[in-house]
Amino acid sequence: MEKIKLHVTDETSRLRAVVLGTAQSNGPVPALEDAYDPKSRQHILAGTYPKNEDMVKEMDAVAAVFHKYGVEVFRPRQIEDCNQIFTRDIGFVIEDTFVKANILPDREEELDAIQYVLDKIEPSKVIRPPEEVHIEGGDVMLHGDHIFVGTYRGADYADYIIARTNVEGVEWLTQQFPHKKVVSFNLRKDNLDPYQNALHLDCCFQPVGENKCIIHRNGFLEPSEYEYLVDFFGKENCFEISAEEMYHMNSNVFSIAPDVVVSEQNFTRLNQWLRSHGITVEEVPYAEIAKQEGLLRCSTLPLIRD
Repeated sequence: MEKIKLHVTDETSRLRAVVLGTAQSNGPVPALEDAYDPKSRQHILAGTYPKNEDMVKEMDAVAAVFHKYGVEVFRPRQIEDCNQIFTRDIGFVIEDTFVKANILPDREEELDAIQYVLDKIEPSKVIRPPEEVHIEGGDVMLHGDHIFVGTYRGADYADYIIARTNVEGVEWLTQQFPHKKVVSFNLRKDNLDPYQNALHLDCCFQPVGENKCIIHRNGFLEPSEYEYLVDFFGKENCFEISAEEMYHMNSNVFSIAPDVVVSEQNFTRLNQWLRSHGITVEEVPYAEIAKQEGLLRCSTLPLIRD
């Protein structure tokens, strides 16, 4: 069996291999009490929850873009009636190591569905944090010698199903990757209002291009932590998105290379800005998947970047 040599050190280097989620058998519309996030809840209540066939079409459009750029694409094995779109939640790669996430317990089978991919990785390079450590891939953002991590430091952490990375998660990453500078960001959480909820760090921030980023001020609970990122990238390199744009997941695009970004076709302002900075924008329809508070970065798990 051909082994996969993992390599990911940032969010934008040329992509060579990725796990893209699947929407083949998402199952029926969830019961309201089973909604994992306020946006899904909103669409369940409104009767506008996305249909399987629409989401399959959207994911096929992304797969076609990857194919165009010669990226090797792995898909999870299909589990009947299971939402397997958001592969970013179940694991992530830092340098040459695959970290299995401690996800919500009823999502454990999603990890089993990519076991055939993990079997291609050197076993010593697949690790899992201890049970009390919570980290999901959407909260982990690599940037050279930095790891930016979204978290929630409130004493009421356990009350938020949308708080996915705890303080123990930040500490564990710091211990596990001592040569990296781990910087954490306290994110705004709201179980009911999707306009006031940053489910993961990539819902309110993401690096793009060589030295730029997309950011939403209100996603951060501590103004100083938002300012840290603006200073880090430089104000002129930050694309500030509105609450409405954050709600539609404008920061959750996905880079194939520093000069190629896959973005949602309705992100007019963002896509114009990217193009104005010499970045090729591959537009895809992803508005149905966005109804579950996840977009392009959430449904991709990069394994190899140059």
